[in-house]
Amino acid sequence: MEQSFDAIIVGAGVIGSSIAYNLSKRGNKVLVLEKGQVAGKASSAAAGMLGAQTELEDNSPLFRLAKASRLMFPDLAEDLKQLSGIDIELQQNGIYKVATAEREVSKLQRLIRIQNELGEEAYWVTPTELRDQEPALSLLTFGAMYMPNDGQVSAPALTTALATSAVALGAEILEHTGVEQLLEKDGRVVGVKTAVRQFYADNVIVAGGAWSEALLKEAAVTLETYPVKGECMSVKTTTRVVNGTIFSDGCYIVPKADNRLIIGATEKADTFDETVTLEGIAKLMECAMHIIPELKRAEWDSAWAGIRPQTMDGVPYLGEHQGKKGLYIATGHYRNGILLAPITGKVIADLIDGVEMDSEWKSAFQINRKTGVDLS
Repeated sequence: MEQSFDAIIVGAGVIGSSIAYNLSKRGNKVLVLEKGQVAGKASSAAAGMLGAQTELEDNSPLFRLAKASRLMFPDLAEDLKQLSGIDIELQQNGIYKVATAEREVSKLQRLIRIQNELGEEAYWVTPTELRDQEPALSLLTFGAMYMPNDGQVSAPALTTALATSAVALGAEILEHTGVEQLLEKDGRVVGVKTAVRQFYADNVIVAGGAWSEALLKEAAVTLETYPVKGECMSVKTTTRVVNGTIFSDGCYIVPKADNRLIIGATEKADTFDETVTLEGIAKLMECAMHIIPELKRAEWDSAWAGIRPQTMDGVPYLGEHQGKKGLYIATGHYRNGILLAPITGKVIADLIDGVEMDSEWKSAFQINRKTGVDLS
């Protein structure tokens, strides 16, 4: 017997889970298909930074999308706790973008002026003030750009909470069920084929992160994306070393519960190899200990790698494919998947409900755009 849904979502990472949560909340019959486990790939590997101002520096559509998503986290955290019982560990204690060389000072101060002109809170913290606020930081730091509205969550907890809440609202999630092919009829995508059976839906959303492109190629849909491997590590200290997240050109240091610190992340493009290398971890160690010397005495915890989806122009794909009705794509979030998850879920749910995306966002994130990058 054919089983039909309002929406099928391919991928149960943070993006797919957010879309499932938003669609289920609106009463849609939703099926999520995941070839591995919920939060099994990049979503569990992320440090969970909500760095709208930290990562993005100009007044672009992506920056405005990120700010809108950041605003959604407090209410989302409460909703998910009620539905799933999971605390996503939202911390809104700011991010310090640290100058580790004197030449970085003027650049960061220029960014502060730009942020202030855009109406965002950003402050210069002198070396003395920085060590008053975060005493563990090295005497060799030259000050920092402080963004009080940036923060962090637990990436695995967020993803699991979104998926669990979607199920509580009626969604069905099938793990270890890879999608092999998109099903089409009369120019419209009408479902998917797995190894064991076919499923049908009015709408199919591909949100498989770095693995989205392979599935879409089977349907003659080409995205200008590539995978980027990022290695991370974590250590434990006897007391809480820093309160805010520390971000530099070489690494970031994100304080978690139980005096655990996540340190990341390396970047290696065009690979799906999730091996953790000694070289990568050594670079992270060197950078982290330069910023926080006390970490030399930290206890080793673990190391891992995640594969992040990047686009040629650095902007996610978000919307309905113009040539294949019923096919929606949400991928290419790169290092900002956790931050952009709430707004991505809302935007895709809005589109399926017939609500048009903001014209500027539609142009910037459309599936059929050309990035201007020569791929030959």
